[in-house]
Amino acid sequence: VQLQASGGGLVQAGGSLRLSCAASGRTFSNNAMGWFRQAPGKEREFVAAVSWNGGRIAYVDSVKGRFTISRDNAKNTVYLQMNSLKSDDTAVYYCAAHLGSVGGSDPTRYRYWGMGTQVTVSS
Repeated sequence: VQLQASGGGLVQAGGSLRLSCAASGRTFSNNAMGWFRQAPGKEREFVAAVSWNGGRIAYVDSVKGRFTISRDNAKNTVYLQMNSLKSDDTAVYYCAAHLGSVGGSDPTRYRYWGMGTQVTVSS
């Protein structure tokens, strides 16, 4: 089972990036999926989660109105559209598959984790 995150890079403040997380080895269509991030010297932080059918979505307050999480179960892929990026968004972003179908912000409830993709926002 593998989660491969991609789409990170270097962008100027105010710019946009779209992260993708493709799953292989098994389907996660019945699992909630989430994005977390970890900045240098900081703990891993919840960013967003989407339930198995996209009907329930949650964001950390700092990204509300700027980030959008979505998923395509036919492609076994989850996305994170990031707009109006700020320097505080600089981090390694990880996707993860939840143990259940609804999801949430508790990282201990996520079983499978991707390797992460670096997002750097220059001011």
